[in-house]
Amino acid sequence: MGEIARLLELEPLDATFGAVVDGVELRSLDDDTFDALRRAWLDRALLIFPAQFLTREEQDAFALRFGALEFSAAPISNIGKDAKIHSQPDDDTVKALRGNEGWHHDSTYMPIQAKGAVFSAEIVPSEGAATGFADMAAAYDALDEPTRDLVSGLSAHHSLYYSQARAGYLPSKRNDRGGYDRYGYHDGPPPLRPLVKIHPDTGRPNLLIGRHAHDIAGMDRLESERLLDHINEMACQPPRVYHHQWTVGDAVIWDNRRLMHQATPYDMTQPRRMWHTRIAGERESELAANYV
Repeated sequence: MGEIARLLELEPLDATFGAVVDGVELRSLDDDTFDALRRAWLDRALLIFPAQFLTREEQDAFALRFGALEFSAAPISNIGKDAKIHSQPDDDTVKALRGNEGWHHDSTYMPIQAKGAVFSAEIVPSEGAATGFADMAAAYDALDEPTRDLVSGLSAHHSLYYSQARAGYLPSKRNDRGGYDRYGYHDGPPPLRPLVKIHPDTGRPNLLIGRHAHDIAGMDRLESERLLDHINEMACQPPRVYHHQWTVGDAVIWDNRRLMHQATPYDMTQPRRMWHTRIAGERESELAANYV
């Protein structure tokens, strides 16, 4: 990372990944600085940019430099369109937010897994609500040889129905077809993905696990859950984890192919509004094995 560090003001995190980047304005990057940022992103997987105060349009424009968007800046918030604060446990907005407290990769439950995401803070509560990140390349490296041999030949299905149901957070409101009118609850088959995936840009093997993964092919459900729970627990341990405590104006970008992430609890009677721009994965590397 020496050459990149000379071009950027990088402060590596006390973890196997990640860095804080100072001295850049994301809304006005020249090509050379962006090229250095992209290389730093592939090397460190998480880049944190304090005090950016991006508009939604500026956030989307920055994300677009990494690839096409799965969706443009969307609120991750307990503040409703009518400014009502959603805080009751049986509220579907609260259920969606609480579900995200489980470690996960984004969009593994969709036919094409996301490449990454830009996330920024507009309104933050007085305490709590950090976002955690976990390094699945370092987690693969930390596996003992028998476990590495075992998981390298396995694949699991991924489903938002499964993860929200297991956590007790399925929405209450159903549509006329008996499903849910919320992102990720599609009617297609649960995508099948390997437990170990080679990163298309770095060539490093990464664990591909998290709360959406279930029903490993060739195993019964109980055996599958036990193995996945064990690997998830092992993977998300220091020095492979970092939790970012947000300050208004912060922006981050992470590599969803390498990192898992999680929300953390906060007092939901206090308002919180984050903005999430999701970068689409390339079909060649991120399409599920059971989709064509």
